[in-house]
Amino acid sequence: MPRKNNRKITEPKLEPCVGCGAQVLKKQGPTHEFIGASPGCWELFGQLLAKEYEEYNYPPVHRLTVDTYAVQHPGSPSKKSIQSVAIHLIGLHLTLDLNYEAHHATQILGQAAETFTEYHWLEPPPSLGSLTILDVQGAANIKEHTDRVHIWAHTVWQAWQPHHEQIRAWKELVR
Repeated sequence: MPRKNNRKITEPKLEPCVGCGAQVLKKQGPTHEFIGASPGCWELFGQLLAKEYEEYNYPPVHRLTVDTYAVQHPGSPSKKSIQSVAIHLIGLHLTLDLNYEAHHATQILGQAAETFTEYHWLEPPPSLGSLTILDVQGAANIKEHTDRVHIWAHTVWQAWQPHHEQIRAWKELVR
């Protein structure tokens, strides 16, 4: 008589990320000190960054990837999270509204971090955008990846629309 295999196949447990709300693997693991992401989402971000570095040779869209993820996971009010969210929102403004090239935006963000420290907490919008890192995962090539990151970035930037005036004012203080 054939022997039965009594092992159960269990589906991975998912949970909503505390930052973006994406359904990610529920797990224990590292996160970031002041970016508010669940371990499963933080792991996906690491995988996405590895793909950008290893497969796509650090593409210009990397600036948008980092800025978008950071502001979609604002964390809670602290000096570091306040500055992080402000700097990355300025990055989205520079790239999406002003069409700055990635390297130029990065230079300005460095100046913004060094020269202006009077940022304040911006209350995150109720929704941080309809797309998440899950919508970027699985791109078949660099063009598809770039397109997905741009769409994700635009939805997240629009979510922060109530604070655009403040973000533009902060950018003007950086010279």
